[in-house]
Amino acid sequence: MPKTCSVSFGNVDDLRRFTLYISPEEGYWKGGKFTFEIEIPPEYNIKPPKVVCLTKLWHPNITEEGKICLSILREHTMDGTGWLPTRSLKDVIWGLNALFTDLCDFEDPLNVPAAEQHNINRRAFERKVRDYVRSYAVE
Repeated sequence: MPKTCSVSFGNVDDLRRFTLYISPEEGYWKGGKFTFEIEIPPEYNIKPPKVVCLTKLWHPNITEEGKICLSILREHTMDGTGWLPTRSLKDVIWGLNALFTDLCDFEDPLNVPAAEQHNINRRAFERKVRDYVRSYAVE
């Protein structure tokens, strides 16, 4: 697991549900702690885990409501980059962590306003990210 990540189980009797914390050490979201809820469906590993971001943030690939655009979380894709039974929870954790660094995608966003702001006025985007981190992602 990346050193920027940690997990906790709210109920040790329910190992299908856990919380992932990501604390980026670089990039726009540095200094924040972002919380993700991960639920493993009964059909795992045929179906991908369900993941939602519980921390409000300004990000091109995560909506303010917590929906996440990460190809391996898609059950079916035309290009073959979605979930496959050969993938693991480790892949999901590394993928979520990478959304804060090299997988952050401004060209194929889920949160279009965030990506547009980045492409038009990067300083305003950086300010809004910092405001969100201070307001929602600090311990």
